[in-house]
Amino acid sequence: MTATSNYHPAATEALRIAGFLGVEASAHNRVDLARCIAEGLPVKAAETVKARLGTKAFFRILPEATYRRVLRLEKPLSRETSEKLYEFGRVYELAIRLYKGDHDRAMRFLERPHAMLDGKSAVELATSSSAGADAVIDLLNRADAGFAA
Repeated sequence: MTATSNYHPAATEALRIAGFLGVEASAHNRVDLARCIAEGLPVKAAETVKARLGTKAFFRILPEATYRRVLRLEKPLSRETSEKLYEFGRVYELAIRLYKGDHDRAMRFLERPHAMLDGKSAVELATSSSAGADAVIDLLNRADAGFAA
């Protein structure tokens, strides 16, 4: 399955991330997005991300057992799970922007181990913590500026 990006260059970063998460109707800015994450994203956010990325890539971010549990409970995602999806959304949004909306190329970069990330993939590092997401974002920004490969 080839997923599509939700890339809209004219939208703000917060709106692109909200779109990636499927919460653009309730998150119009960074403050709204922060509230959504703190309260727990709706289950539809996990379903939206899974549909955008495809099953294989999605389950690298969120374990299948966790996904099945949140579907069964039909309650907002935990704050931890919401943060994990948000952190990946931050990284994905930048990667998709740098790859000019090309989802397949962005995902190849995000899923491949990288020497400048201690041999970890960007997905793995970005979903481990906010500091991990920041490290991937820094690498992407450096690559965009011509300082890293």
